[in-house]
Amino acid sequence: MPESARLSASPASSASMPLEAPISVDPALQPRLVVTDLDGSLLDHHSYDFSPAAPWLARLKQMGVPVIPVTSKTRAELIPLREALGLTATPFIAENGAVIGLPPGWCHARLDRPGSGRDGVVIKHPGVDIGFIRARLKVWRERLNIRFTRMGELSVPEVMELTGLDAARARDARQREGSEPLLWQDTEAALEAFRVALEGDGLQLTQGGRFWHVMGLSADKGNAVEWLVKRFAALRGRTPLSLGLGDGPNDITMLEAVDQAVVIRGCHDLVVEPRNASLYRTEATGPTGWAEGVAYWWGRDDRRLATAVKGDAVFSESSSLSAAL
Repeated sequence: MPESARLSASPASSASMPLEAPISVDPALQPRLVVTDLDGSLLDHHSYDFSPAAPWLARLKQMGVPVIPVTSKTRAELIPLREALGLTATPFIAENGAVIGLPPGWCHARLDRPGSGRDGVVIKHPGVDIGFIRARLKVWRERLNIRFTRMGELSVPEVMELTGLDAARARDARQREGSEPLLWQDTEAALEAFRVALEGDGLQLTQGGRFWHVMGLSADKGNAVEWLVKRFAALRGRTPLSLGLGDGPNDITMLEAVDQAVVIRGCHDLVVEPRNASLYRTEATGPTGWAEGVAYWWGRDDRRLATAVKGDAVFSESSSLSAAL
């Protein structure tokens, strides 16, 4: 059976509640929104398992709280992941903010053309074209005599070795639309000179878990999250209480754009210091830390989210992506 068929057949792959769907809760309560990193946060960094977070995913889904992936992954990579996680009716932010995907329930009749393609979403590109990015990388590598390797220069087997992805997902990871990951192979001083040069081109350099990412200055996770919060308010008529969860430096702008933030303890030594007065740091890593963070902010003070729902059992049979990836 093809990978996509295995994922879509999972009991966890049913669509999330659309934005405009009625919610059987007290309408006086402020609507809520979750934005989350994937690798090392909602998904285990190594196995891609999300079972520790599954009960909270089910609870949030029943309450009509959108859970929005905000990731360095490409749109192609997100298609089967959103199906497996049951998030096909919520938006996504890909390539660290360079790509925003809107499902039908999040589209504006006058502003958005109907989506096309396998995922059926409307795509917004806040940043610059991938062709421009690659052209400028070529210029600066030669002009500054610096050493790095773009993901587009890596073979599929090399991407597989670096990331642990299978061949199909490694190919999906190379389908860039608005950002270019690269392996840095030079000094810290050269990196700073490179950063300054990119800024002159309207580009920025962001550190991820495995790669550095080059994208437009306006295309980061924080700006994309702010855009989606405004779209939510425009369609719902109320600004949501937003919760963000992430584990890496490229999550900082996202964690600064939300009302409540969670830094999940990472499997790395990278510094993650967002400026947010409502900040919680987890003891646990990965999806266990993700569940810990959601419970810290929302598990005790809101009757909508305080009791477990029977629907949690829907994830018990297949709440891990590791068998499919």
